[in-house]
Amino acid sequence: GTQGWPSQAPYDAILVTAAAPKIPAALVNQLKIGGRLVIPVGNQDKQTMLRLTRGQGNQLHKEEFDQFAFVPLKGKDGWGK
Repeated sequence: GTQGWPSQAPYDAILVTAAAPKIPAALVNQLKIGGRLVIPVGNQDKQTMLRLTRGQGNQLHKEEFDQFAFVPLKGKDGWGK
C-alpha cells in the first residue's frame, strides 16, 4: 500500500505495481541512501513510470519512462474506493 512497511525499512528497492496519483512520501522515506523506488504516477487513465533514486541528504534523482496504464493504487496516498 501507500504506507509501505516502515518496521522493515530501510529498503534497497521498492517496486509499486499499481498507479498512484502522486509519489507517496512514506515510500520515499523508507529508501536507503542509493535505494530506488519504481512507481507508475499519473491519472487513472495513464501514468508515467518513474524511477526515483535517493541520494545523500534526502536528495532524489528522478527518471521518467514511457506511458503506461495500471490498476489504481488504494490507500492514504492513492485513490479512494
